[in-house]
Amino acid sequence: MKDLGLPEGILACLFDLDGVVTKTAAVHAAAWKETFDAFLRDRDGEHFRPFDAHDYDEYVDGLPRADGVRTFLASRGIHLPEGTPHDPPDAATVHGLGNRKNELLLTRIRTQGVEPYDGTLRYIDAVRAHGLRTAVVSSSANTLDVLRSIDAEHLFDVRVDGVTARERGLPGKPRPDTFLAAARDLGVTARQSAVFEDALAGMDAGRAGGFGYVVGVDRAGQCDALYAHGADIVVGDLAELGGKE
Repeated sequence: MKDLGLPEGILACLFDLDGVVTKTAAVHAAAWKETFDAFLRDRDGEHFRPFDAHDYDEYVDGLPRADGVRTFLASRGIHLPEGTPHDPPDAATVHGLGNRKNELLLTRIRTQGVEPYDGTLRYIDAVRAHGLRTAVVSSSANTLDVLRSIDAEHLFDVRVDGVTARERGLPGKPRPDTFLAAARDLGVTARQSAVFEDALAGMDAGRAGGFGYVVGVDRAGQCDALYAHGADIVVGDLAELGGKE
């Protein structure tokens, strides 16, 4: 197991998608910014305070879509009606803003495409070659489409995403429930599982769930924060852990 940079006893690896497997975190951040800036401009006028990188890292990154809307708006003292998941993207509701963000995200993915982190794909190949089980655990409801776009669906034995969470009634990160569900689906315990995350909410989920190893992937210069939120180790890329065949 040392070849993979993991402690003994780990039988499964649970990977976040955006920012760990794919370079879509920046696309998510841009879609959130466009959504929130338009809303704030309409609400507060041209002198509104824009959504920025700190807001994304602190209030949105890694959370289910509706939770991200609620958390960010609460940080600005704004509270909107919940609405329903079927609200149109121009509705001034929590779900309306979330649907607007998703519409913008899908447009960006279709026009710009999705790129994987090659170091992560090589690491997952090595993990599977060593006989470990793998799962992708994401808050995104678009996980399957993204995996198919990079031909990576076959790399995961289990997928627990925004669609799964809604179907099973699982609370999202920073709660550990989605990671715990993935471990159960793989037939292992939390202690036998390693979590790979780039978001602070994901670190919190890994710590809260009692997982055997929590790997922070620092894509945004927040190494200290990842450790503070529960990482056992922080790397810039999973290639640093080894696993080269």
